[in-house]
Amino acid sequence: MTIAFVFPGQGAQSIGMGKALAEAYPASKAVFDEVDEALGEALSQLIWEGEIEELTLTQNAQPALMATSVAVIRALEAEGIGIDKASFVAGHSLGEYSALAAAGAISLADTARLLRTRGQAMQSAVPVGEGAMAAILGLDLDAVRAVAEEAAQGEVCQAANDNDPTQVVVSGNKAAVERAAVIAKEKGAKRAVMLPVSAPFHCALMQPAADVMAKALGEVEIKAPAVPLIANVRADEVTDPSEIRALLIEQVTGSVRWRESVQAMAGKGVTEFWEVGAGKALSGMIRKIDRSLASKAVGTPDDIQKILADG
Repeated sequence: MTIAFVFPGQGAQSIGMGKALAEAYPASKAVFDEVDEALGEALSQLIWEGEIEELTLTQNAQPALMATSVAVIRALEAEGIGIDKASFVAGHSLGEYSALAAAGAISLADTARLLRTRGQAMQSAVPVGEGAMAAILGLDLDAVRAVAEEAAQGEVCQAANDNDPTQVVVSGNKAAVERAAVIAKEKGAKRAVMLPVSAPFHCALMQPAADVMAKALGEVEIKAPAVPLIANVRADEVTDPSEIRALLIEQVTGSVRWRESVQAMAGKGVTEFWEVGAGKALSGMIRKIDRSLASKAVGTPDDIQKILADG
């Protein structure tokens, strides 16, 4: 059995995530402590006891989800399951940073600070209310690209996340995305759902955030990951630190090619995916991409004990 570790993106956050891990594993607690120290604030307190509205703010959700994912990795390591159990790592949008931290390519403290910067930069790139995202259900990528092109009308409207064969997310100027939702339904989409996001991620409107991340990423050390990363914007493996840096910058405005990334890993022999961290959204997408692939959510001490019991 060939395994890939995959790491969730924004939307997976919940109050209390990672708390049971921190209570069960000192190595997991140390992750939250180090992230708190790197950010100069008690993010862990917000994660475990705060208000979901505050945790969902992009600048909080991004480092919080990363911390939770790495806390799972440290718990697995404590049980004798190292990162080398995986043949590949990959993450959905911000999850790519979690994957790189887990694989030792970027230090935990640097990853936390990068994600705080990334969250703030993505939030401030477009004034609130001017951008939007919508999930188009029931049309494939080519069809959604055609919808986005028709809807743009001089504004920005792009296919931002190719999640699975039944779901592609568009992003851009609010009016253009609203037009895309209407056009998509006319062209046979089952549904077009406006997403409750605070900014239009993964489109050209995020260029100011990409510029901020180019500077921030230029100031941190990136090493070759312990296992290859399947990069969002390339949907193929990468290990070279300079390439990883360039792709992380490109990722801010580029599409998350998740469907192709999963297919690429399957093509390289992966038969099982472990969703490391909060939630089960990626497992759901993986099932829709290829029903022959196994997936399991690994986010709690119980999940880890079940893996150990299964041998």
